[in-house]
Amino acid sequence: MKNNLLIIIIGIILLSISCKKKSPNETPSEPKLLFKSGFESGVYIDNTAYVDNEDYRYIKGTDNETGFSWPIDILGSSNSGLHYISDDNHQATFAELQRIIGHNGDSSTVLFQKENYEFLDDTQCPYEILDITEGTKDLYIKYWIKMDSASLVQPNMWRTFFEYKTKDYGNNKGFRLIAFIYTDNDGIPYWVWQGDKNPEHPIWEIENRTVPVPINEWFLTEFYWHWSEGDDGRTLWKINGQIIGDHYGPTTRKSKSIDFIILTQIYGNANPKYQWIDDIEIWNGISE
Repeated sequence: MKNNLLIIIIGIILLSISCKKKSPNETPSEPKLLFKSGFESGVYIDNTAYVDNEDYRYIKGTDNETGFSWPIDILGSSNSGLHYISDDNHQATFAELQRIIGHNGDSSTVLFQKENYEFLDDTQCPYEILDITEGTKDLYIKYWIKMDSASLVQPNMWRTFFEYKTKDYGNNKGFRLIAFIYTDNDGIPYWVWQGDKNPEHPIWEIENRTVPVPINEWFLTEFYWHWSEGDDGRTLWKINGQIIGDHYGPTTRKSKSIDFIILTQIYGNANPKYQWIDDIEIWNGISE
């Protein structure tokens, strides 16, 4: 009798232990929201020209509708902000918060960015998520964007509005993921999703001329990546729910972690160009 009882107790203990182990087919936990803001009441741009900060301007405050605060501090980042680069004393590029009609037809506060002309080759004014310390994790980003019509119909031009770079990208030892809009000989715009080791040498490139580029109207853009040196890496880009590119393979080089993310870039040779950004969400994964 005692032996049978002992066997039962041992069985219960082993069953309890096995139940605590994760099954290979166990459904992963739901993604967690890391940041959300539509630039509503409480959010502002601090236009103070701080000394020795490479001409950054910082979006600050707490979005009273979502409860999330600026600057964005995901993945252990710090010092995130708008970066004025080769901008001719803020004449070539400019950014501000504006009150306009948003993507849902109601009045909304949005981030407005423009580039009037190219002062030097690298003239731009991106919002950069900087000094990332946890750059080996998955991320899913989505936001609404509207672009002007003039810059998207000029023949043989390009512009970009999102990218990330790993550490040592500038030394040709890293990796960049970037989203382009190109125009062809007739001024018809199309999408290009690209991973490269430097601007002149794409590792892979996906052209999409099937999904139309919305001109002067709001559209939803979504970016997802699984950071990996191996074949299980993934980079996904969607526009209004339609896939632009879905690439499987390494999302880094030489196992470098992500250095910084250019969340909203305004850069390219099609000028002048404008864009409006609203309702940003950042998650640590994606549900499909």
